[in-house]
Amino acid sequence: MPRRKVTLAYMTNDSERKVSFNKRKNGLIKKASELRTLCAVDACAIIYSPYESQPEVWPSPEETTNVLSRYNELPDTKKTRYLTNQESLTQQRLEKVKKELCRLQMENKRKEVQSFMYKCMAGIRKPEEFDMANADVMRSVMKKTASELNSRMGKLNIADPN
Repeated sequence: MPRRKVTLAYMTNDSERKVSFNKRKNGLIKKASELRTLCAVDACAIIYSPYESQPEVWPSPEETTNVLSRYNELPDTKKTRYLTNQESLTQQRLEKVKKELCRLQMENKRKEVQSFMYKCMAGIRKPEEFDMANADVMRSVMKKTASELNSRMGKLNIADPN
């Protein structure tokens, strides 16, 4: 039976919230146990609950203390190597989106210039209408088109007209 999509919102019904909390807590502990068993790594979990006065510690308070003390003994560079906060994560995603935007803008500019070039060759547009601000893009489009044509001609064994 497929699971239904869960909307992430605060549950106003106390009993439903407590049941959901317990199910998710048990799932989290199961995953930590699987991680520990399958990957042979030391793992622990400390879960604070609004329903209990003391936090639940898995697998045991002694083992959790050992894992946390070894973590605290690590140098700061190793502790923070893979940590990210919301600001740095958002900054990384923003940079990635900006790069993608620049790439798409350049691709659109190339396609516009290529379309203009083909329309000029078909007699639909006049070369005088070309915006010289796009000269570099036109040059690269023409070089790419010429190399593609030469490649096709080479595959078809057609001699170079030059």
